[in-house]
Amino acid sequence: MSRHLLQAQEEERKRISRELHDETGQGLMVLRLYLGMLAGDSDSPQLKLKVEEAMTMLDRTIGDLRRIIARLSPRTLEELGLLAAIRKEVRELAKNTGMKAQINLPDTLGEVDREIEIAIYRSVQESLHNIAKHSQAKNFSLEVENQHGALCLLVDDDGIGFSGKGNPRRQSFGLLGMRERIAALGGTVRVRSRSGRGTRLRVMLPVAQVAGARKHVSNVRSQPERRRAHEHVELKHGSRPQPAIRTVKPHTQYANVH
Repeated sequence: MSRHLLQAQEEERKRISRELHDETGQGLMVLRLYLGMLAGDSDSPQLKLKVEEAMTMLDRTIGDLRRIIARLSPRTLEELGLLAAIRKEVRELAKNTGMKAQINLPDTLGEVDREIEIAIYRSVQESLHNIAKHSQAKNFSLEVENQHGALCLLVDDDGIGFSGKGNPRRQSFGLLGMRERIAALGGTVRVRSRSGRGTRLRVMLPVAQVAGARKHVSNVRSQPERRRAHEHVELKHGSRPQPAIRTVKPHTQYANVH
């Protein structure tokens, strides 16, 4: 896959996401409005119950559509920047699954090519999606670092893992697409996994502009870029984040995210 094809692919994703938002999404919202009016005008308890069930199903569909749109279009990346967008993806996975998360990011990436940013962000999205869908993990970690002029993304989980080159997870469409995207930019993707021992995904991309970035462990919430190194927060599912309560060593513990 060439860089030109990557750019064309991103433009097509944006177009599809706009159409889903402007047409499908708006249609579903109008349908929800009509159902609400129907429930309010009806005197039949049975009909009201059926309408409420339909609205509940519709709300789930709208939520699913919003997630699809978010995955198609890197709007979060465009609005927040790469580091904040990665934090948001980690925070949402922790909140939606109850997994404990650790994230280790540099203070800054400097001037990074737009295609590199999109490739890293897409890799983060795909790897976290796989963790949520397949891993059955209790903990996961994500790290971005500069290694001698190359940008390195490491994603680990302590889930069920998989073994064998013929395993369908190793040849999944999402992972193949990630390999093609990274290879087109001169990078590599390596996946290491053993049954019952979790999975590690490593993405390496040559980025000459990135140099001397200091790393720190960040909140899984979106916070200002500069925080004390290895700062963690404790989150509980459905509750508001609490202040950082302790310091941990990278790669050995996870922030408590319930």
